[in-house]
Amino acid sequence: MTATFIFLMIGLKVPILMLLYLVWWAIKQSPESAGDKGGGAPVALPPDRHPRPRPPRLPRRGGGHGAPLPGPPPRVRSVTARGRRLADSHS
Repeated sequence: MTATFIFLMIGLKVPILMLLYLVWWAIKQSPESAGDKGGGAPVALPPDRHPRPRPPRLPRRGGGHGAPLPGPPPRVRSVTARGRRLADSHS
């Protein structure tokens, strides 16, 4: 139980401290200048093209939002089972 307590109180603090150090380090960094990209030639972007025209919209198949709702299912009467009275046959 003591080893578990020590691990929970000290061992799990290490990732939190490393995260805090990483954030501190990222804040202290100087931003890169836009012209310093590694000395390579600039990459030419392809020219903008017009988007393709959309295909014509086809009519919807079967139903849709205006179709009437289906009718209710047929009603079924529940049967109440009753026990039969036996004639006085066991006397």
